[in-house]
Amino acid sequence: MKAFSGHEIEEALATLNDGKRTPWTCLEQKLHKEFRFANFVEAFGFMSQVALIAEKANHHPAWFNVYRTVIVDLSTHDLAGVSEADFSLASAIDAVAEQFG
Repeated sequence: MKAFSGHEIEEALATLNDGKRTPWTCLEQKLHKEFRFANFVEAFGFMSQVALIAEKANHHPAWFNVYRTVIVDLSTHDLAGVSEADFSLASAIDAVAEQFG
């Protein structure tokens, strides 16, 4: 596995964000997205489901939660950048978020 170049990140973001209302961005060499839910319980439920997926993939997000907001940053620490593993997890995270509307 290798870190994506800037051009590769932009191409992969275009595919990942296609049709999405809230896009992922690349911020400080990390994939970044903010999710908002109806309340804290939904935000926590989202995080719980993502945690199970991340653990199975052995690829864990850096995230922050306050009430109904969850901020997610993804990077591959071993590569000091963004890799296919980050885009794969981002896609899975979006799928979980869609379940919450």
